[in-house]
Amino acid sequence: MSQPSQPTAMRLNELLAAAGLDHLESVTAERFAAYSALLLRWNARTNLTAIRDQEGILSRHFVESIAAAHALPSGIATLLDFGSGAGFPGIPIALCRPEIAVTLAESQGKKAAFLQEAVRTLKLTANIHSGRAESLATQFDCVIVRAVDRMALAAQSASRLVAPGGWLGFLTTVSESEALRASSIDGFSWSPALLLPSSAQRVLLLGQLHLAV
Repeated sequence: MSQPSQPTAMRLNELLAAAGLDHLESVTAERFAAYSALLLRWNARTNLTAIRDQEGILSRHFVESIAAAHALPSGIATLLDFGSGAGFPGIPIALCRPEIAVTLAESQGKKAAFLQEAVRTLKLTANIHSGRAESLATQFDCVIVRAVDRMALAAQSASRLVAPGGWLGFLTTVSESEALRASSIDGFSWSPALLLPSSAQRVLLLGQLHLAV
């Protein structure tokens, strides 16, 4: 990676340390810096994310997604980022957990094009599904949902893409996590919500789908 990426990589590791998370190895941190630079360039001409400054991208999108990546259980081989948007949390998961084969599903053309460019630039092996996640016929060891419209409806669709014994995850708020627990998503056992470092209200909620008996 080029020299200008180093201050961004260092700042990301400072934010991770402040959040009580392990620092990233230099190569991984510099790949996150390249991701940030690409996101800022694209955001200047198209609306990928409402947070448009580098500090906000690092402190909110990256730190939250990295925390989620590390909190995912071991043994996950395949993961779907349901409605990936600008790639959160799927791209950080692919960077932090290279043993997981990540699929990024995004139906909006400009955002899907950005994901294609990000995967190419960062030399990731992630797959891009340029369409609605609901149209996928594959099931995954883990399906994760963050910042989508109509979360309760998305949760129902996402739950049908989880393989038996697999995991369904939501990066959401405390109040919405309680509503999701109480919803009619059948067959899942929910772990206690994990507070994320981005705010006092953001959590990771994980549920495991019961194995058929």
